[in-house]
Amino acid sequence: MSTRTRSRGGGGIVGAVKTDLRRLHGAWMELVFPRQRGRGHSVMGKWEPETLPQKIAYYAWSALGTVGLLVLYPLTVLGLATRYYAAKLDSTRTRLGIVGVTAVALVGWGLLTLAWGVMSYMEQFDIPIASVLAVAAASAVAVVSTSLAAACKKFGGRALTVALAYPFAMTSLFLPPVVAALVTPALEPHVLDPSYSFAVWLLDNPLSVYGINEVLRANFQLEGAAYAGMWVGISFPLGWFLGIVVALANLVRPSE
Repeated sequence: MSTRTRSRGGGGIVGAVKTDLRRLHGAWMELVFPRQRGRGHSVMGKWEPETLPQKIAYYAWSALGTVGLLVLYPLTVLGLATRYYAAKLDSTRTRLGIVGVTAVALVGWGLLTLAWGVMSYMEQFDIPIASVLAVAAASAVAVVSTSLAAACKKFGGRALTVALAYPFAMTSLFLPPVVAALVTPALEPHVLDPSYSFAVWLLDNPLSVYGINEVLRANFQLEGAAYAGMWVGISFPLGWFLGIVVALANLVRPSE
C-alpha cells in the first residue's frame, strides 16, 4: 500500500469522525436554536446569534454540547457496531419471515431438547428427567422471545423496536441457560455462580446509589426463580440501551 493510499484512508476516517461530530453537535444546537445543521438550510443559511443575550445563550449551549460529545460519540460508535450486526440478523429475518424465524428457533432448540432427552436414557450421562424438562422450558422461552422480537421488529416502528424488539432479543439470549441451570446441578457453577457474583457487583457498585442495593437486599433473595427474574430485569434495560445507541447512530449516519 502506498503512502498516498494510507494517507487517503486515514483522512477518510478523520473526515468521517468530523462529519459525525458536526452532525451530533448540530442536532444538539437545533434543540434550542433554528437552522444549525447547515445542509438542510442552504438557502436561508445557518442562524447566527445577534444580541448579547442570544450570544451568551448560544455559546453556553454550544459548550455544553461539546462536553456532551465526549460521552455521546463513543456511544455512537457502539450504536454503529450494534446496528451492523442487528442488520445482519434482520436481513435473515426478512428472508425467512416471522414464521421462518420461529421455525428455525423451534428446530434448533427442539433438537437440543431431544438430544438432552436421549442422553437422559443413557446410563453414562445420568441426566434426570427434571433436567430434560428444564431444557424444554428454556427452549420454549427462547422460541417465544425470538418470535416476539421478530414480530416487534416487523410490525412496529422505531419506538416499538427500541421498547420491545431489542429487549426480547436479549431475553432470548440470557434466559434459556438460566432456566436450564435452575434444575441442572452440573450447570450451576457455569451459570448461577457467575450470575450471583455479577449480582453482588451490581449491588455494590451501580445500584449502591440512593440505597437501592439496601432495598433489594432487604426484600429479595437471589435463589431459584429469582435468577430468571434477575436476567429478565437485565435484558430489558440492556435492550433499551442498545436500541437507543442504534437510534443515535441512525441520527448521525442514517441507514441507506
